Amino acid sequence: MAAYAALLSLKQTIDGLSKSTHISIIQNSSVQIIQHLYEEVRSLRDVLSKLDAVSIKSISERVNAVDEEIRDAVSKFEDAVDFHVSDQLLTQLSDDQERRNNGEDDHGINCRRHPPLSLSVDLQELNHDVHSFAQTLNKLKQDYVEALSCTPEEEEEVDFVAPSRFNGRFNQSKKMVGLSDQFTEIRDHLTTNNINLRLTLWGMAGIGKTTLAEKLFQDPLLSSRYDIRAFVTLGPKCRLEDIYLDILKQVDPNIDDDGSKIMLTIIEAGEDRMHGLKRMINERLQDRKFFIVLDDVWDEGILNLDSFEAYTVTSHVLLTTRLKNVAEVSWYCNVRFLDKKESWELLRFKVFDEMPCPPELEKAGKKIAENCDGLPLTIVTVADTLSEADRTVEYWNNVAVDEKKTIIMDAYAQMYKVLYPSYNYLSQFLKPLFLYMGIFPQNCEITYSRLYKLSHAEGIIQLDKVSSEDYFQDLVFYSLAVVHKTGFKGQIKLTNLHSSFWYLCNIEARKSKFFYGLNFLADGLAEEDLKNQRRLCIRNNVLFGIKETHDSMASISAARSLLCTGPYHQYPVRICFGLMLLRLIDALTIRFYEFPMEVVKLVQLRYFALTYDGMLPASISKLWKLKWLIVSRHLSIVKSAGTPSYLPMEIWDMKEVEHIQVMGSDLPDPCEGSPILHLYTLLDVSTHSCTEGVLKKLPYLRKLGIRIELSPDEDVVEPLCCFDHISCLDHLEALKCVIVNPKIMSEIVAPPVTLSTLSSNLVRLTLSGLGYPWEEMTKISSLPYLRVLKLLCYAFRGPKWQVRQDEFPKLDYLLIEDTDLVLWTIEDGYRLDSLVWLTLKQCYKLEEIPMKFSERLEKIELVDCNPMVVTCANKLKQKGPYYMF
Repeated sequence: MAAYAALLSLKQTIDGLSKSTHISIIQNSSVQIIQHLYEEVRSLRDVLSKLDAVSIKSISERVNAVDEEIRDAVSKFEDAVDFHVSDQLLTQLSDDQERRNNGEDDHGINCRRHPPLSLSVDLQELNHDVHSFAQTLNKLKQDYVEALSCTPEEEEEVDFVAPSRFNGRFNQSKKMVGLSDQFTEIRDHLTTNNINLRLTLWGMAGIGKTTLAEKLFQDPLLSSRYDIRAFVTLGPKCRLEDIYLDILKQVDPNIDDDGSKIMLTIIEAGEDRMHGLKRMINERLQDRKFFIVLDDVWDEGILNLDSFEAYTVTSHVLLTTRLKNVAEVSWYCNVRFLDKKESWELLRFKVFDEMPCPPELEKAGKKIAENCDGLPLTIVTVADTLSEADRTVEYWNNVAVDEKKTIIMDAYAQMYKVLYPSYNYLSQFLKPLFLYMGIFPQNCEITYSRLYKLSHAEGIIQLDKVSSEDYFQDLVFYSLAVVHKTGFKGQIKLTNLHSSFWYLCNIEARKSKFFYGLNFLADGLAEEDLKNQRRLCIRNNVLFGIKETHDSMASISAARSLLCTGPYHQYPVRICFGLMLLRLIDALTIRFYEFPMEVVKLVQLRYFALTYDGMLPASISKLWKLKWLIVSRHLSIVKSAGTPSYLPMEIWDMKEVEHIQVMGSDLPDPCEGSPILHLYTLLDVSTHSCTEGVLKKLPYLRKLGIRIELSPDEDVVEPLCCFDHISCLDHLEALKCVIVNPKIMSEIVAPPVTLSTLSSNLVRLTLSGLGYPWEEMTKISSLPYLRVLKLLCYAFRGPKWQVRQDEFPKLDYLLIEDTDLVLWTIEDGYRLDSLVWLTLKQCYKLEEIPMKFSERLEKIELVDCNPMVVTCANKLKQKGPYYMF
């Protein structure tokens, strides 16, 4: 809901004031205002969370209307706070700069002269706004609770969809196109398992679960096996009583009325209605073989196998659902998308039936089918439109090459009512995250790391109760997000929204003023739609260069985020940096030739990412609230190896910063001042950032990424001395050290330098191009908490490696890529019991895999390896069901 997203934003504003190390709240009344606001936030959050506890059928238009009123009230108040605070901070920064300009401003070469500025905020002038806001919220909270308490009877009759029944009314001639492999797999399960079995078809809306279930229900081979069959469609607004009644009417052919007589009989007998229906069902199923299909299940507790106490062997219950928590209680099949061939065949069949497609339309038709992204419901809806239109080459070609995909978008609009329940079912804290995935262009594959950083910076995910990955996994489990790549233990690496849900996401985001996407010129000229939008998502960076759209975007004074998520644009454009309340700027897809100095006036900025090849100015330190600083380099620019480039000394004044990733620039040695206690991630630095002086000022660093670029005549020994200081990082959990241009041509393996003792708290370690002998592995294998080890591009060299007793006590995942290793053995009497996943890539010389693994080994992944290694993997696979590759 929109109100919950606005509440998260307001909480972030309050946190920024109360938890800042640079900002002090003056006057007791201001402190009391902060406390009062926290109380209001908690109270409103509790009220909004009540929505998650009610049945989905109770969510009325009245609830949505009150939700929008709360959103507007919260956003309006937050604007007042942010403008008031920004004015005070800008005044103080301006005064400080004037003092510096009029006085001595000699920072010297190595050390800064001026201490960091301490800022103060007085909120007394907002006292009236706070009380007015509280009064408004009190009334709206009451309205919200009253709206939630509406009984289903108060809703419109059309909102309730009763279960549908089979009664032989399926179209027997209906042809299922595609998914034949999954149909065969499920049918085999049903015919070969002679025990009671519950199966579930799981997948997103419109993917073909119901069609697959119908074909299984009608299949002659299956139908002949059962005495009784029933097919019931539930939906999100079903009633258990109606489900039982519908099943009863299907399993007893003598019952042909509306069920009123049955209910009357139960009531007259003084029996509980639910218990009576359940008893009557079981009486009719007694010692009978039955097949019951429950289509579109939304609640795993609404019906279970205990409801069919009289089941016999070979009786089966088949469910279809969009929710994985429903599917996981049984054997389940994740219904896949159609491939290109199946998509075209379905489109062709729906348009031309059994007739062939005219050859002149086939090329365009295949492109149209491909644009449907493998979703059967989209294909069928588009086919309906094509069937009614002119079947001319010109028309079909125009549809195929339409950049805006008008016919697809029209199909999604028609599918809206089918898709919407998936979104509406989400809890309050998941809806903003789902909407946030829509900021990226359609069909854009999103890296989990980027999505996590952005959503965390926006305050959309709260990490006090669950891990960040749990949020994203939930969207997958609700069949909303599509996973394209997973890592160890199913960790999401690449994900996106299917285009149908991307469409729904953008509609809901625009409606709720969560974000506004700009793809075309018309989007930038829709001033009424742009008004009061909180986030601007520019998916076409060229729009910044068009004066009309630039001016429209520059007028959105309430915007908090500016997200350039379109394709990379290597030429400079004039970005709207004058939006004074901006908290987040992601402009990595735009190349800057000069640093945009307007940014340093954005005192609310918390996240700043851009592509820029020059030096950052000292005034970057004016961004007191900045937590994420990410600077990429243009791909055509390569820094001279061995030439250090440093961030300004003032970087040490930025006490709020948590994440620094400035490619090609290092942290200078600090001359004075306190450490940066909140810096948890430091990436893409060279060994010049790994001096003892620097690392001791980063006591809570958790993740460190080192890039070493060697000049042709430079030896690798000196850079690797950086490991001597890394051991002082007591909280370091992840370390990545990469030599970008390693010297791997020599056949002689010479120890570069003894591997220093690493931090004992390391959990993840990635090494590339270091060229250590395998004997040095003992420094790594003894790490007590190491779970993930990646050895890339001759990280270790030599023909032999033996794993010794008690090494790698906790290692879950091992990756070896591009190595000259020939013989890999494990010491007698020992085996790698903890290893779950082994990946070997480009291991051409490796002759075998040790056979000493426990049954915990779930997966062996091989890419371009010696055939003898493949033979070893096959032997491991034969040991049990746990091994697969």
